[in-house]
Amino acid sequence: MSSHHIVREDQEPALIIANGASCDPELLGQLLEWSPLVIVLDAAMERVMQLDIKVDVLLGDFDRGFDPQYYQEKQYPLEIVVAPNQDKTDLEKAFDYLCQRKIPAVNVVWATGKRADHTITNLTSMVPYRDKLKIVIIDDHSKVFLLPRRFEKWYEANTTISLIPVGKVVGIDSENLFYPLKKDHLIIGYKTGSSNHVASDGLVVIEHTDGDLLLMECKD
Repeated sequence: MSSHHIVREDQEPALIIANGASCDPELLGQLLEWSPLVIVLDAAMERVMQLDIKVDVLLGDFDRGFDPQYYQEKQYPLEIVVAPNQDKTDLEKAFDYLCQRKIPAVNVVWATGKRADHTITNLTSMVPYRDKLKIVIIDDHSKVFLLPRRFEKWYEANTTISLIPVGKVVGIDSENLFYPLKKDHLIIGYKTGSSNHVASDGLVVIEHTDGDLLLMECKD
């Protein structure tokens, strides 16, 4: 797999490669094609090195005997960011790093699958960054992102869309979903908007008045 192109950082999202289940190499290649900055989290570097990817930043707490300096020469120039704070995950630390660099958007791969606790934590970790960073978590079956108060996007008919609340979300209205929501609410663990789909080719509009709502574009 070839290294990524050099493009301006304000044109395309950065890319974070976490340490969950691998995605399809073709998907990874598409994301790498125009990513101006590639960040690898901790021991995922061992797997990434097998894919001939040029990495810009290696970030993590580097516990369990992992030696980041081993990759310094192999990936020169490589920035190594030691982030020992145990109150945050390595993914959250990577989000903080991007915010500090004033990079506005990021795609994340290898953040789902494997351990369920890691998957849930990674998906919900987007919430504190609502106003700081546009985050999209992508795997072979889903694209997940946090919705603004009003969301509009064109979709093909029958595209699967799941609306998953983080906590409680109220005042939800939708247009062009097969199962419409009108002044509705969703509560994680009690009522979610899983496995809805687009009614017809055209614009989907989703609004909510309060709470944090994840949209998942899904395919089997």
